[in-house]
Amino acid sequence: MNRMSDNRLRELEQSRALKMARSTHAYVRGNTAKFYDWLAEAGLARHLPEGPAIWICGDCHLGNLGPVGNAGGKVDIQIRDLDQSVIGNPAHDLIRLGLSLATAARGSDLPGVTTARMIEEMVEGYSHAMADRDDDRALEPNVVRAVRRRALGRRWRHLADERLDDVEPRLPLGKKFWKLDDDEQSALEALFESSAVTAMILSLSGRDADDRARLVDAAYWKKGCSSLGNLRYAALLAIGGTKKSPAEYALIDLKEAVAAIAPSSDAKAMPSDHAARVVAGAQALAPNLGERMLATQVLDRPMVLRELMPQDLKLEIDQFSSGEATRAARYLAYIVGVAHARQMDRSDRAHWSKAIAQRSSAEIDAPTWLWDSVVHLTASHEAGYLEHCRRYALAQAA
Repeated sequence: MNRMSDNRLRELEQSRALKMARSTHAYVRGNTAKFYDWLAEAGLARHLPEGPAIWICGDCHLGNLGPVGNAGGKVDIQIRDLDQSVIGNPAHDLIRLGLSLATAARGSDLPGVTTARMIEEMVEGYSHAMADRDDDRALEPNVVRAVRRRALGRRWRHLADERLDDVEPRLPLGKKFWKLDDDEQSALEALFESSAVTAMILSLSGRDADDRARLVDAAYWKKGCSSLGNLRYAALLAIGGTKKSPAEYALIDLKEAVAAIAPSSDAKAMPSDHAARVVAGAQALAPNLGERMLATQVLDRPMVLRELMPQDLKLEIDQFSSGEATRAARYLAYIVGVAHARQMDRSDRAHWSKAIAQRSSAEIDAPTWLWDSVVHLTASHEAGYLEHCRRYALAQAA
């Protein structure tokens, strides 16, 4: 199948519109393109400090950070979605995170002064990482600590219960998982016969390299928001297994890699293959995730393959208190700062710390470029969200 069927594409587009209509925060998360468009249209991009050309997330919102397990099961809070990763200006990640936190604060009915404090705390946390202070647990807020603890206690049965509705080795077709076309089924069967794919999967979690990994089931996966409309597959693999010892199961996520929307400051330094670009970005920004990813192809489209780990969780914070909001802003900016700082030498970190801290106003203890960008984009996204809801409501009525 070289293109998506009209019925499948139509349902995915409707699902994306519904998700984005749920709240301003959901609209921000699902609308990376508008973020960069409005940043450029307002002329704000011209006033941003130009940081070192490093790998950035490109879509650094609240939902794209959380606990991530490495190949051995160790859990760290890292960036967890690198679809938009490019070599670019690290200031873009800070603005995207600030906007996400600001809309989350609005959804929690927190006063504007709390948003101002959050932006101030973001700069403190990010600068803390640039100073190479490795004490993230001391900064970790309770809302993040609770998710980390939950991640540490998770096993395969928890992942199966959430994703598969059962521990039995089948993908339940229905709302989330859809039946594959014949050419999709054949392409996935061939993919999991590949030695490169099986070697990567068998290298995780202390598995025996001599084990066999075999495809048990596969389906199209209706998942995500901004990626809805692209190819996405779930594959269930059985690993090893004898008459005396049951097989272990692995859930594989296969996601189409498309051109990044985030602007790059050095496009020639990035892989031209979009899947390879995403994997390179993950290896630089989120090592726990990067070591579990593989660039491949399905139906001649670039795809990123990764095994889902029970420890991988999203930070879903429906309601903030004022204190939690400011602590979360400081800590999450610290996590982003760690991802950026590991790509810089000491001189670059010192220079960049000085550049981002410059203020032209004494009215707020945060860089003017960051504050002005978040305020302007919050207003733009609020208006865009209301217009999106109007169009969605009219479409539903029709």
